[in-house]
Amino acid sequence: MANLGFIGLGIMGNPMARNLIKGGHTVRVHDTQESCVGPLVAHGAQAEPSGKAVAQRADVVFIVVPDTPDVAAVLFGPEGVAAGAQPGTVVVDMSSISPVETKVFAERLAKQRVDMLDAPVSGGEVGAESGTLSIMVGGKEAVLARVRPYLELMGKTITHIGDHGAGQTCKVANQIVVALNLEAICEALLFASKAGADPVKVRKALMGGAANSRLLELKGEWILSRNFKPGFRIKHQQKDLNNALSAARQLGISLPNTATTQELYNALVASGEADLDHCALVMALERLANYRVT
Repeated sequence: MANLGFIGLGIMGNPMARNLIKGGHTVRVHDTQESCVGPLVAHGAQAEPSGKAVAQRADVVFIVVPDTPDVAAVLFGPEGVAAGAQPGTVVVDMSSISPVETKVFAERLAKQRVDMLDAPVSGGEVGAESGTLSIMVGGKEAVLARVRPYLELMGKTITHIGDHGAGQTCKVANQIVVALNLEAICEALLFASKAGADPVKVRKALMGGAANSRLLELKGEWILSRNFKPGFRIKHQQKDLNNALSAARQLGISLPNTATTQELYNALVASGEADLDHCALVMALERLANYRVT
């Protein structure tokens, strides 16, 4: 039985922490929203008042929070993880944040002899619940070997990408694929419906050929049933694409379709729809077409 910590108990973090508890480990948890802590305590977690307190009592600390500034605050705030971590502690950041800042965070923690892995995930709420996430890891292989048994309770596929920041770079690439695939699905269903075809039958046909994807299977159904309850919020997809475009500028490359898709998400956020599921992207296209898919 290991002494683990988990900070950030939202849509993704809650089931991920719960899977660690099911694995028989002691899990100390913290979240700024008290309503997120109670359900984990009911499952056997031990609540702590701060990230510092978590780090003082855990050998490995997992973090799942929304954005780069949130990770910085969790790590280096007055009551943050760095204030309580002992030499030999491992911090595993499973948020989706800037690859550049991730390297800076790892360097700062290393000065305290604290190891860090960036280990963002893909698979959404369903994958978090079932423990079948894809986990993309940046950092030292020896540190990954140490925490792999815990990652295996949360994910089915664990891939060591490279040094610090490589996991976040992979996640940015993943989110480009996800966003553009979803945008293509929305366009295809809009086109088919406007042309007079039954979009339900079109989706079924597409799933039988080369156009099929996990997103078409899952989010295609959500689009047609207009189920925009958040599994992955628009504001988080927008943030990930911001990371992609910012990194692309630093690299001196153009990501034209990523930029276009980001503008569609920007329009939804401006309309007050940031907390809908990212498949509500179809609404931006429907407004441009003055036509609803269903």
